Amino acid sequence: MPEQLVKRSEQEVKAYRVQGFSCANCAATFESNVKELPGVQDAKVNFGASKVYVKGETTIEDLEKAGSFENLKVRDDKEKRVEQKPFWKQKENIKVYVSAVLLVISWFLVQEYGEGHMIPTVGYATSILIGGYSLFIAGFKNLSRLNFDMKTLMTIAVIGAAIIGEWGEGATVVILFAITEALERYSMDTARKSIESLMDIAPNEALIRRRKEEVMVNVEDIQVNDIMIVKPGQKLAMDGVVIKGTSTINQAAITGESVPVRKTMNDEVFAGTLNEEGLLEVKVTKHVEDTTLSKIIHLVEEAQAERAPTQAFVDKFAKYYTPAIVILSLLVAVVPPLLFGDAWGEWIYQGLAVLVVGCPCALVVSTPIAVVTAIGNAARHGVLIKGGVHLEESGALQAIAFDKTGTLTKGVPSVTDIVTYGENESEWLTITAAIEKSSQHPLASAIVRKAEEKRLKFNNVTVEEFQSITGKGVKAKVNNVLYYVGSPDLFAELHGSIESTIKEKITHMQLEGKTVMVLGTENEIFSLIAVADEMRESSKEVIGKLNNLGIETVMLTGDNQRTATAIGKQVGVSDIKADLLPEDKLNLIKELRGKHQNVAMVGDGVNDAPALAASTVGVAMGGAGTDTALETADVALMSDDLSKLPYTVRLSRRALAIIKQNIIFSLAIKAVALLLVVPGWLTLWIAIFADMGATLLVTLNSLRLLKVKE
Repeated sequence: MPEQLVKRSEQEVKAYRVQGFSCANCAATFESNVKELPGVQDAKVNFGASKVYVKGETTIEDLEKAGSFENLKVRDDKEKRVEQKPFWKQKENIKVYVSAVLLVISWFLVQEYGEGHMIPTVGYATSILIGGYSLFIAGFKNLSRLNFDMKTLMTIAVIGAAIIGEWGEGATVVILFAITEALERYSMDTARKSIESLMDIAPNEALIRRRKEEVMVNVEDIQVNDIMIVKPGQKLAMDGVVIKGTSTINQAAITGESVPVRKTMNDEVFAGTLNEEGLLEVKVTKHVEDTTLSKIIHLVEEAQAERAPTQAFVDKFAKYYTPAIVILSLLVAVVPPLLFGDAWGEWIYQGLAVLVVGCPCALVVSTPIAVVTAIGNAARHGVLIKGGVHLEESGALQAIAFDKTGTLTKGVPSVTDIVTYGENESEWLTITAAIEKSSQHPLASAIVRKAEEKRLKFNNVTVEEFQSITGKGVKAKVNNVLYYVGSPDLFAELHGSIESTIKEKITHMQLEGKTVMVLGTENEIFSLIAVADEMRESSKEVIGKLNNLGIETVMLTGDNQRTATAIGKQVGVSDIKADLLPEDKLNLIKELRGKHQNVAMVGDGVNDAPALAASTVGVAMGGAGTDTALETADVALMSDDLSKLPYTVRLSRRALAIIKQNIIFSLAIKAVALLLVVPGWLTLWIAIFADMGATLLVTLNSLRLLKVKE
């Protein structure tokens, strides 16, 4: 929802869905009309999402009157999407068919009665009036305000053609323009459906248990802490936490993950996901407007409203381009007859053709339809791109920096090796776990988990005089023996030096990227425990794909250089930066930006906030589970999975390429058509086909972005 409206009054702002927008200019006109309605204090149109936000009191009937110039249909935002008729069956297109039939009949009458005869002329005039009625009303209104948009230009061209006796071409221009508008509406609706269809994913009601009774309740009436019963094969209506049962959940609608995820007690589940096999009882944790699905829809719609840098440039260019075309057409119509004595009728005709070919339709629509389509496609694949600017920046990335822990790795350390000297392994692991259970260090948690896996009774061991040795380890007494658990450096200090065979084993494990912890006393070493943060299964493949795309990949970590090098080589990153503090990561991102200009940072959206903010594009993982990632990142990968990153880069690059193609093509085709003025070859037929053809090809080219897959 637009911030300027929200800040004024959260309560009074209401959202409505609008059907029938074909161009950004129409949306701007509708916004102005709505602002003038009685009772409306302010209004804001989101063209990409096809929505209008209204502050104040109004009715759907009044809103539709404000949009009558374009036959816009309005409905409450909370209403379910109504399946649209194919555009050839839509009511507003019937006049086009009637007009086209009259045009064909009039053409045959010309063959019968000859050019200029009253009967075919009346036929052409009727065709113009029926097909261009709404066009003329909008055109005259705009002309009275000196607003030279495409409808104004078309109105002048058609009326001018009629005045100089070119009734047939005037009627043809009207029909072709109407067909172009209908196809534009259809194309934009196709692009928007990718997001609006998300609204249909979650059910409207759910089975809720209240006071020992199970009743179907509309989602609007479901409260936080209600118990939702979800049977196999049903979709979840609300976000919540599983309190009973075990099942697999297909989360593709939210995260883009194709493989169902196992869910059991205390696991988080999302509205719109599919319960595949077990019966679940879920405690509702959010109201319907706060669910992850609702936030995704809301954020994507706002992202589609954000203007990309290219779009801002195009809009600014069009602002000067259109008046320039009007002046050029006037000069073409007037200068040759005045200076060279040429026929007025011939050059007025050429001037009208310049007016038609100069319409900026294709140019203006070249960027927004590509942005809307790309962002919609990304959302359906579990990637939230927060606006056109971030889409363009993602397409221009030259380097991507990854936080190691929790991004390239799972973020959960686990025991990989246990080497014992003396007593058996279980005995030493039991003592180590008994001591470490009092520690808060993540590596200590890994040892405790390993002992639990082996079902060792370490909780029965009495630990006395536990003390932390800052940065090195811990010490404690067990059975009156003082044990130390810590880094090899701690034991090098205690013993003066470590025996060569043990030191060699420690070095070997460290070279494999493992962190080694030692158990011993002031005189002996009893056990070595190697702990490592497991690499994500997808990390190596993802880094390989990014390297193949020509992107420099950099791993950032607080680990020592030896461990970082081992992990970096394993995953295949281009560069490794180790021993980093949070402020070091920030400085490195700034360095990378100095070197590459466009740099992305991938992290969890919380701990890496400064580095994410300093990067060109901040990418947060696991957006479905964290509001912070959804709100702060420029791009959020909804699943806790890096595999969506190469797809995001490819989609963004394709979008950038298509936007450039659209702009170049729309300007080139008009330049070629305008050059035909020099020999006097430009006709209204060529002009309208140049304008219509450019607009349709630009639109269809943008819709290719729907086909970009992982």
